[in-house]
Amino acid sequence: MQDDDDRRLCHECIGEAYLSDLVATAGVVATCTYCQNDEEPCFTLEQLADEIEGAFDRHYYRTSDQPNSYESMLQRDKESDYEFERHGELVVEVIAEAASISDDAAKDILEILEERHSDFDAAQIGEECEFDSESHYEWKDAQDHEYAREWRDIEYSLKSHSRYFNHSAEAFLSRLFSNLDGSKTRKGHPVVVIAGPEAEHKSFFRARVFHKSDDLDQALQRPDLHLGPPPAKFARAGRMNAHGISMFYGASDKGVALAEVRPPVGSRALIGEFELTRPVRLLDVSELHSVYVEGSIFDPGHVDRLGLAKFMQRLSDRITRPVMPDDETTEYLITQMIADYLARQPEPALDGILFPSVQCPGDHRNVVLFHHAARVDALPLPEGTELSSRQYMTDEDGDHSGYSVFERVPKPQPEAKPEKHAGGFGDFDIIFLSSQRPESDPREVTLRARTQSMTAHHVSGVAFTTDEYEVHRHRIERRDWQGTRAKTPPSDFDF
Repeated sequence: MQDDDDRRLCHECIGEAYLSDLVATAGVVATCTYCQNDEEPCFTLEQLADEIEGAFDRHYYRTSDQPNSYESMLQRDKESDYEFERHGELVVEVIAEAASISDDAAKDILEILEERHSDFDAAQIGEECEFDSESHYEWKDAQDHEYAREWRDIEYSLKSHSRYFNHSAEAFLSRLFSNLDGSKTRKGHPVVVIAGPEAEHKSFFRARVFHKSDDLDQALQRPDLHLGPPPAKFARAGRMNAHGISMFYGASDKGVALAEVRPPVGSRALIGEFELTRPVRLLDVSELHSVYVEGSIFDPGHVDRLGLAKFMQRLSDRITRPVMPDDETTEYLITQMIADYLARQPEPALDGILFPSVQCPGDHRNVVLFHHAARVDALPLPEGTELSSRQYMTDEDGDHSGYSVFERVPKPQPEAKPEKHAGGFGDFDIIFLSSQRPESDPREVTLRARTQSMTAHHVSGVAFTTDEYEVHRHRIERRDWQGTRAKTPPSDFDF
């Protein structure tokens, strides 16, 4: 029979993978007390007690052995048959299950932990200590307080201290998004999704409100220029972009696209569909709500990863929460910073963010494509094409609303043979030189306007979906506190 100090457990007797590997790499070859194998690395039970104590401190809490106030009320209720049962599982069962070890080994480890935490004075008054043999434990929810505190500090810093070159914000975002490609939800969905010609999201809709007929004509004729992302000098600050940074905002549905621009009654809006010409990588914010974290409770870093996953849920809400117009200038700073950070990451780069619609909650999605992925292909118009448009149609009843675009293209001309130029330039050289225009856009084409699916809308009314609450008004007689002997201050209901 081994002395207590000599009791050991080999890695083969431990079913929990992380703890078993730890024993296999850091243990000493000795005789296992429980399987008698003398050729495998082992930990002493004291060492295993250290590991289990640390895991319990990070991931479990001891439940009360007394009913709470609500349970006590149920017990006092003569018409209730409620009987108090302590919450959680018996500590020895939790140890055995968490480490995946035998009941005998779990009991021996519990004896060590119970002795470590025993308190004579507490025992005298019947007070239970940690790892008491009758204690029960439950799983502790992940905590994200540190991430939330750091987030608040950075948000405050952006608004009032350093908007540019904010190194603390950069470091924080690096921690948040360091493993996006490896992150999946509990259902196995990736948080980085692919949109494009062969994907679920093949195209997105974009709306623009018009108050002048001339501006509307321009957009009808060239939706690639006037419905797509605005030029940098006209790009206003938005949820994901700073002023002057042109990005593509779109929606998965025409109605959502229209709602997002909030057109006033009496205005006209044009909605265009833009198809993706290539695959793009998008961070799906809605999937951050259910990121699954694999790991072991015996890994000290696992608790931090669980806290990060919980904070990501909060972050997804923060990115998409409604912002009042008067607060946009400051409240959009943090989401603009996130988008700017994600847009600058190295390969494999992200091309944009997919997020739930603020104006139309539900399954609808909005998208923002970062500047590098927001180039719209020019319409394939032959050189010399003349464009015109009409915003009305005429029939026997007179003029009425209707929209048409006319493309007048020149007659095909016979191809002229290229002239030979002195100096030895061939045909290839001429084409190459002529294509190098100063105004050319170096970005890869990502979007193409579908001219056949464009629609015009006259805004005749706006409907709101609301949650209605009654307002209760109370009248309470005022009390004269000066005339009373008691000096108790009035409550919130005294006027």
